[in-house]
Amino acid sequence: MSGKKTLEEKIQATKDNLKENLNTIRAGRANPALLDKVMVDYYGSPTPIKALANVSVPDPRTLLVTPFDPKSLSNIEKGINEANIGINPSNDGKVIRLVVPTLTEERRKELTKSVKKYGEEAKVAIRNVRREVNESLKKQQKDGELTEDDVKAALNDTQKVIDKAIKDIDEMVAAKDKEVMAV
Repeated sequence: MSGKKTLEEKIQATKDNLKENLNTIRAGRANPALLDKVMVDYYGSPTPIKALANVSVPDPRTLLVTPFDPKSLSNIEKGINEANIGINPSNDGKVIRLVVPTLTEERRKELTKSVKKYGEEAKVAIRNVRREVNESLKKQQKDGELTEDDVKAALNDTQKVIDKAIKDIDEMVAAKDKEVMAV
């Protein structure tokens, strides 16, 4: 069934999107993924920071951004400030240091709400994929392409795939939630 392949592709795309969204949530620890969505104006075109600099983690609370081209240092600093990630860059002329501040209990609780919201959005997307597949199967049955037994078996298979995807999403959300709440 070719529908199963597209179902799994859509589920994987949803999981990848969730992972990207969760990576942008700052958990009090330095993580290079915090800078993934930072765009820098480099000779007039927006460029991802990873294309312009090496991002390393010298210690658990610090990100070190070392530009490949020293002339781009101020542009990178400006890009980080404009991205509004909640961390002020300090520029020493050669590298940019980002010290990740510790999170207050109140801020941690706000972040867990964001984590849960992203998880819920991913589950809704998964359920929408299920609905599309189910409608497609029922249309094929109505058109005489599939028998009732084939449709029941396919619906059952689809539900198993969806259940596993939702379980995976719950695990991703729980892991990020634990990371955010860790002091």
